[in-house]
Amino acid sequence: MKNVLVTGSAGFIGRNLLQALRRRTGVSVSAFDVGNAPGDLDGLLKKADVVFHLAGVNRPPDPGEYESGNAGLTRDLIARLEALRRTPHVALSSSTQAALDNPYGRSKRAAEEALTEWAERSGAPVSLFRLPNVFGKWCRPNYNSGVATFCHNIARGLEISVSDRSRVLELVYVDDVARALVGLLDSVPEIGARFREVEPTFSATLGQIVDALYDFRATRNSLLVPDFGDPFVKRLYATYLSYLPAGDFAYPLVKREDARGALVELLKAPAFGQIFVSRTKPGVTRGNHFHDTKTEKFCVLEGEALIRFRSVEGGEVLEYRISGRDFKVVDIPPGYTHSIENVGPTEMIVLFWASEPFDPARPDTYPLEVLND
Repeated sequence: MKNVLVTGSAGFIGRNLLQALRRRTGVSVSAFDVGNAPGDLDGLLKKADVVFHLAGVNRPPDPGEYESGNAGLTRDLIARLEALRRTPHVALSSSTQAALDNPYGRSKRAAEEALTEWAERSGAPVSLFRLPNVFGKWCRPNYNSGVATFCHNIARGLEISVSDRSRVLELVYVDDVARALVGLLDSVPEIGARFREVEPTFSATLGQIVDALYDFRATRNSLLVPDFGDPFVKRLYATYLSYLPAGDFAYPLVKREDARGALVELLKAPAFGQIFVSRTKPGVTRGNHFHDTKTEKFCVLEGEALIRFRSVEGGEVLEYRISGRDFKVVDIPPGYTHSIENVGPTEMIVLFWASEPFDPARPDTYPLEVLND
C-alpha cells in the first residue's frame, strides 16, 4: 500500500487529483487543507510515501501574503519533514510565472528553490511542475481564471469582458495535470529535484476561447457539434458543460409533426453528418426517395419496421424486416430508392444517421416510389 498526501486538497487541482487518486488500487489517500489544524500535518507526513504539495495562494488581498502562502508554507513543510526525518517524494505544483519578476512568480520560484536545496541535502526525490494556465471543471469563476469566468458567465447568459482578444494564453487541462501527477506513482523516484512536464499544452487567444464558448452555447439551437477531433476543443467543451447551472442540463428540441408522426434533429456537423429521430404511426410509410451521394443508416429502436429497397435502374425489391429488439443497423446506399413502413401495432421509433447535414439548397433527395415506379 502506498500512502499519498495531498496538500491544498480542497482547491481546484486538489479536488480533481483526489478523484483520480481514489480510483487507484493499492493507494491510501490523505487530504490536508485550510480546514485542518496545522498539527494534523505532522501525523499525515509521518506515513506519507508521496506528497503532492498543491497548497498555496495565488490572489491574496495583501501581496505580502504571496511569500508566506507559497514559499513560507513550503519551507514549513520541509521543516516538518526534517524534524520527522522523512524523505518522501514531494511533487510541487508551481507556475510558469516562477520565471517572471512579480510577487507571485518570486514566491513560487522561492518554493522551488527551497525544495531543491532540501533534496540536495537530504537525498529526497522532488518533482517540480511549472504549470501554465490550468482549466477544467471545478475552477472558481470570477477569481483568477479567465476560462472559468467565461464559462460560468456565458453558460448563464451573463456579460463578459475581454480586454484584448489577441492575447495568447498557454493552457493545460486539469485532468492532464492530475494524470501526470498520478503517473509519478508508477515510476521509481529519482534522487534530487527535477522539473516535470504535463502534456499536452495548448495555445489560444482570448478571442478564440470566447468565440468557441459562444459556439458551444449556440449548439443547443444550431445542433452543430464542435470539432472533437481537436483535443483542445474537446477539453474546452467539457469544461464549458461543467459550468452549466444545475437546473439547465436538459433542453428541448424542435419537433416537426405531421400525419405520419414526428421527427426531431439531434446533432449535426459538416464532417460528421446528422443524427435525427422519428416517431411513426402504425401503417405509415416514410421515404420513397433516393440519393446520389448521401448515405444513411437506420436503427429501429422500438416497434416493427419493413425497409424496402429498389435500384433506381430497376430490378427486384429487397425487403428487410427489423424489430426494435434486434439492435440492427441497415445501411442505405446511394442509387437505391428506399422506404420504411411501420408494420407493427404500436408507434415505431427510428434513429437515423445521414452522411451530411440536410441542405435545402442541395438536398440530394429525389422522390421515387419503391413499389410503384
